[in-house]
Amino acid sequence: MASNDRFTVEPLIGIAAPQETGATFEENASEKAIYYSTFAPGLLFADDSGLEVEALAGAPGIYSSRYAGDDAANNARLLREMEGVTNRAGRFVSVIALAERGRLIRTFRGEVEGEILHAPRGEGGFGYDPLFWYPPFACSLAEVNAERKHAVSHRGKAMAAMLASFRK
Repeated sequence: MASNDRFTVEPLIGIAAPQETGATFEENASEKAIYYSTFAPGLLFADDSGLEVEALAGAPGIYSSRYAGDDAANNARLLREMEGVTNRAGRFVSVIALAERGRLIRTFRGEVEGEILHAPRGEGGFGYDPLFWYPPFACSLAEVNAERKHAVSHRGKAMAAMLASFRK
């Protein structure tokens, strides 16, 4: 695809989600993309994303959305597990898998590095954003508007990598 070509993105509706059985973001994104691509004409992409915390050996990782239940419970559990921990390094990770007709074409990974706060800050965003300090902005990702967050986000980076692959 040339850099000036256009494309459309259309959601698949009414298809039951596959179970996520992978051990990595790459495996889960690939499983989803391969599965959904059997229902779609042309290229299809799916992602798997989450938060990795160094002091927790990468947890919550692929279990980020179901770590303790909902966003509030997930954040509360993360704060409990980080009590007394000095290494607060973490990263948001997103992997987008591109597939066509049941065949994986390629995966694209995006990451954003930061630190886990001791208490939530900000009202925006979702998930772990209130606990994720992003040093270049000197605030949590829940304290910035969506446009600013998406400009540096893990999903944005993975998507940019995928789109760049079409220009080659």
